[in-house]
Amino acid sequence: MRLSYLANAISLIMMYIGMVILSPIVVALIYQDYKSVMPFLCASIISAGGGFIIRKLVPKAAELENLNDIKKAEALCIVAVSWIIFGIMCAIPYMFYGISPLDSLFESVSGITTTGATIFTNFDYPKALFFWRSMTQWLGGLGIIVLFIAILPQFAVAGRQMFFAEAPGPTEDKFTPRIRNTASALWKVYAGLTVLMVILLVLGKMPLFDAVCNAFSTLAAGGFSPNAQSTMGYHSNYITWVILIFMFFAGSSFNLQYKAIMKMNPLLFFKNEEFRAYLIMTLVFSGLIAAVLIVQNNYSIFGGITHALYQVISVATSTGSASVDFAKWDFSAKLLLFLVMFMGSCSSSAGGGIKMTRWLLVFKSMKAELLRILHPNAVFNIKIDDATVPAEVIRQTVVYVFFYFLTFGIIAVLISMLEQNAVIGLAGSITSVGNIGPGFESMTGPMGSFSSIHSLSKSLMIIGMLVGRLELIPFLVMFQRDFWTIKNN
Repeated sequence: MRLSYLANAISLIMMYIGMVILSPIVVALIYQDYKSVMPFLCASIISAGGGFIIRKLVPKAAELENLNDIKKAEALCIVAVSWIIFGIMCAIPYMFYGISPLDSLFESVSGITTTGATIFTNFDYPKALFFWRSMTQWLGGLGIIVLFIAILPQFAVAGRQMFFAEAPGPTEDKFTPRIRNTASALWKVYAGLTVLMVILLVLGKMPLFDAVCNAFSTLAAGGFSPNAQSTMGYHSNYITWVILIFMFFAGSSFNLQYKAIMKMNPLLFFKNEEFRAYLIMTLVFSGLIAAVLIVQNNYSIFGGITHALYQVISVATSTGSASVDFAKWDFSAKLLLFLVMFMGSCSSSAGGGIKMTRWLLVFKSMKAELLRILHPNAVFNIKIDDATVPAEVIRQTVVYVFFYFLTFGIIAVLISMLEQNAVIGLAGSITSVGNIGPGFESMTGPMGSFSSIHSLSKSLMIIGMLVGRLELIPFLVMFQRDFWTIKNN
């Protein structure tokens, strides 16, 4: 890897992060909260100043006009380091409000990775901080690298490597010849849905500020809300269903949504195998949980269907917001919801988890192997949407799923030992690695927080959130010795 290329890209990203951090100042000024200007101004100066210093200290970093010949290892390193720096910079404003450095980093990383797990125990903070909290999720939902590829000319060509390093799905899914155009198209769909959701929430009599914050968090599949009781706190079936619908689309492929919009053909959704699997699994789990809620928890038919559907979509898409306190549900309903945590959403979406395409490939691979036992000489091609999937992609998918569960298991065991509680350990691990958010106990559930867990447990969850958001690959390659071969030019 060439140090000048790393320094050039990372310094540029830090300087633009510094500009983004200034955004909540506008909210502070609107609400005449002048004390909230300093936290974001300081964070902005630190980020932009740090980027400027790196650019000047590393030889030849400032001389590079573009990064067109960037290598894959360099792209992976830039993405991983950028997200770590992004988390640290976003944590700075929290510390100005009396939150400890570790808790600030936890809330920040939970925001940018769209996990939605929180350490907040009260909601008496200024509106500027809540705006920042939701905005970090909105920026992280589609990805900061994807944003910078869309707007920065320096990444016009080199962005391809970083684009797929930030969101490494089973296949490279770009739908325009230029990766910059792909990134721009994704952000247009993303921003358009956000604006539409704000309008619909305001029509449902939600305050404008809350509507903006909830739209940011929902489209990012994040779940942070300025209301201490999440969606439940608005006591409105209309608002619940609006958020439910937009959560579902946040978990479906933005690439597919763009194609459906451009061709004005909503039937494209149902022609996509991954979307069909995502829809079917959502309906199946929702139906099972609704039945349990109606029979065991005395919910009405409408209430059971609404809250089952909401929580299944919320968990499957890794949004993590809540229309009810599901920590109080019957054990059977909670067990089913726990299984949904491993379901995942669609590739190229804001949602986290394993992703439905990977599950399709895993199960089709299992079926093919069983058929090979009966027919040793037969050739079985594994297909998604009638396109044959290369053996290399299938092998990478199996390896990814293995490491996903290995990471989940290690973090679950360690947190369980630290907390002396297996439920907190299991839920804390999958909610961080899957970027889902709340746990199942009242302490860490949808109406609780992770503020009281052990500091090492918080640190493990921070690592899990970052690893889960970048889908393991950029972090796993860091354990290879060859990855750290640094060249000065």
